Amino acid sequence: MITLLWPHPAMLVKSGDSRTIVVADLHIGWEAALSRQGIHVPAQTSKLLKRLVDLASAYKADRLLILGDVKHTVATAETAEWRDVPEFFTALARQVKEILVVRGNHDGNLEPLLPETVKVLPSTGLVLGGVGFFHGHRWPSPTLLTCKTLVMGHVHPVVVFRDPAGFRITRQVWVSATCDGPLLRQVLLKKQRVPPKDAENVHGGSGAEAKSTRLLILPSFNDFLGGRPLNEDRSRSAKLVAGPVLRSEAVDMRNAETYLLDGTYLGTLEQLKSIS
Repeated sequence: MITLLWPHPAMLVKSGDSRTIVVADLHIGWEAALSRQGIHVPAQTSKLLKRLVDLASAYKADRLLILGDVKHTVATAETAEWRDVPEFFTALARQVKEILVVRGNHDGNLEPLLPETVKVLPSTGLVLGGVGFFHGHRWPSPTLLTCKTLVMGHVHPVVVFRDPAGFRITRQVWVSATCDGPLLRQVLLKKQRVPPKDAENVHGGSGAEAKSTRLLILPSFNDFLGGRPLNEDRSRSAKLVAGPVLRSEAVDMRNAETYLLDGTYLGTLEQLKSIS
């Protein structure tokens, strides 16, 4: 069972006696990257840590799952990340018994920065409480498609509003879209070059029947990041960044429902295009 933790960009997964907080896209070290460009913003790492510790305490979580992009540098690690990431996770480990990280596209060379108790999982994701979780920049494992609900990060979903005077207001949103599980599995297996005659024998045979009907996109936990407004027409480059699942045409993003962090329903992305 999953619960969205309004007004936080986080969810709670209850599975048996276990309670897991799920977040995505921390991008620790993002401020240092901006500083080199002459843009100075307050350090966010301590604020991110306090918010996570408070959530874990409030909901009595014994596990934390981070869906990718723990740090900001893509392939390596900056000096600030070598300091901030270990301190961040050491402090988290005092509050949460188990910490899992699904690798994101910004998580190259991440393991040396983490305490040994933190488990790094492949970007193909995992199944937890009957829900499939992955980052989003790569295809999930076909095993995840046996879940009715999929959850991903990566996109940093926001919508933009424009008032009559032309001022733009950008807000983070949750996105809930319907998806065609069988079509998604068909495209995925084709990308993996699995011959049609062998498809039923992949990842458990008939047990790998695609059942996914809903995709949830998590807002970035680091709310300083911003994102690409989903209710604006997207260029080809923006579609490439969105990830293979959203490009597969198996997810109905046009009619995807959007919610503010406090739970307010805004409408579908198609409806919100008229005010972007």
